Amino acid sequence: MKGDAPILTVAAMRAAEQRLFDAGMPEYALMERAGAAAADIIWRAGGRRDMLLLCGPGNNGGDGYVIARLMRERGVPVRVAAMGEARTDSARQARANWGGPVEDVMTAAPAGQLVDALFGTGQSRGLDDRLAARLCELAGAATISYAIDLPSGVDSDTGALLSTIPQYGVCIAIGAFKPAHLLHPSASHAGRLICADIGIDAQSQLHRLPAPHLTMPGEQAHKYSRGLVSIVGGAMVGASLLAAQAAARSGAGMVRRVAADALRHGADAIVTQPADTATALQAFLQDDRIAALLIGPGLGLDQDAASRLHIALASSHPLILDADALTLIARDDLYAIPAGSILTPHEGEFIRLFGHLPGSKIDRALAAAARSRSVVIYKGADSVIASPDGRAYVASNGSTWLSTAGTGDVLAGLVAGRLAVTGDPFLAAAQAVWLHGDAARRCGPAFVADDLPVALPQAIAARL
Repeated sequence: MKGDAPILTVAAMRAAEQRLFDAGMPEYALMERAGAAAADIIWRAGGRRDMLLLCGPGNNGGDGYVIARLMRERGVPVRVAAMGEARTDSARQARANWGGPVEDVMTAAPAGQLVDALFGTGQSRGLDDRLAARLCELAGAATISYAIDLPSGVDSDTGALLSTIPQYGVCIAIGAFKPAHLLHPSASHAGRLICADIGIDAQSQLHRLPAPHLTMPGEQAHKYSRGLVSIVGGAMVGASLLAAQAAARSGAGMVRRVAADALRHGADAIVTQPADTATALQAFLQDDRIAALLIGPGLGLDQDAASRLHIALASSHPLILDADALTLIARDDLYAIPAGSILTPHEGEFIRLFGHLPGSKIDRALAAAARSRSVVIYKGADSVIASPDGRAYVASNGSTWLSTAGTGDVLAGLVAGRLAVTGDPFLAAAQAVWLHGDAARRCGPAFVADDLPVALPQAIAARL
């Protein structure tokens, strides 16, 4: 997947900046570059509307003084308000170059545009209550508001809110995205997210999930070369049927649902194979052509479900474990999961499997992937796709309308289909999460899970 944008933690961002300084760039020159990049974005968005810039004591405030000076040069009526004196050499230089009056944040009048340059990356504690309330008041009075690098009061590495923060129209990430730009709850506090390029070498194994680049089947393709998906059904029939519908529209060549119910619903191309005994299931799973095996949607939690899971785990096929399969594994043995599998837990399932791990959602997903030797899709409004080798994507194209019954079953079937097509667990998981989100967007509001598979061919067509 190309075009993915790196995500830098506080430490990684500081290291990237240090590489520029070591190469001979003065610190203040980088501040000028950051302020100019942000000013260009603000100019395009707000034009000559009057502006109030809030500047903190550190380098984020220094960026703010640069922005103020450059916007004034463009004819924008600009006022600057600060919390106090600048405390770094570069911030002091930026304030001197601004040269205009500096008001008190607590008494400054509002303006049509508000720019929050109080605190950025590396903030470890929240704003005091009075300042937080004042920031919310000024942002609420503005027609459009901008956060420079991050909203003041956010933990950069986790996305946690350290104090109350307002809703911003635009968040301008300086140099690279930070975890807080994509992780909730902080990610929901900006209407738009734009990255301002300042020429840093952003080296990271963490990336924002990009749109996939898919390919059409070749001239010699047939149903088995395009990938055979098998789905093990269980007590709750609807879930495995939904997964099968998604897998059938994922780009895979063939879908077989192996289940005791023998029910058929939806596309006639989906083959239902009755398997009401362990022996029957084992026989069907001996097919060497199976490119992806999904178990979990609607599986159940009784002894029969556990028996079906153990048979699937013992097979040699690439595995996707979802829903009830994850709960059963948590009761049994995490290390029974074959290396290279794909796990799709939501928050509750994740905790049952791995406990309360420390760190950000990205940290927890990566730790879980390493422990299970599997690709982990840690689902939610900010889904994280983590690989045991340390790579991770954070999705930002999801829809809050996905919080309805059955959408996880659709995602599991889509993951299985993309695994059958690509043979690469990490790539398949990333493609599936993006397509799932795009299908939801195409469905609009108030859809049901049954609508998602129908939208998948259009989502796929748009990425060919």
